[in-house]
Amino acid sequence: MIGHGFLRTGPCSERLLPCQDRFQRASVDGQSRIRAGKPITTVAVELGVSAAAIHNWVRQDQIDRGERPGVTTPESVNLAETKKRIRQLEEEVTTLKKASKVLGEDRPGPIGFTR
Repeated sequence: MIGHGFLRTGPCSERLLPCQDRFQRASVDGQSRIRAGKPITTVAVELGVSAAAIHNWVRQDQIDRGERPGVTTPESVNLAETKKRIRQLEEEVTTLKKASKVLGEDRPGPIGFTR
């Protein structure tokens, strides 16, 4: 199946930006043109995108289909969400530390006291 990695269904489909999805669908069309013998630069001009973008989309599609090693799109989305959540939690910890200093809770408790 040509370019099935760009025609997403499931959790990733809602996350794609409309314009990104449109360009990726155009890229799938571009892949068929490339396989038909047209140069990538010609296809890029026809689609109104850079040749590098098409190269990247084709490479990512190959990764998603398991033809090339690398991080798949769903893995990449999951990793980005995880990193975002870690940043949020780190900010919460920093805020709580500042609040405890303001409230005077940074003093050690009496001997044998545990929190």
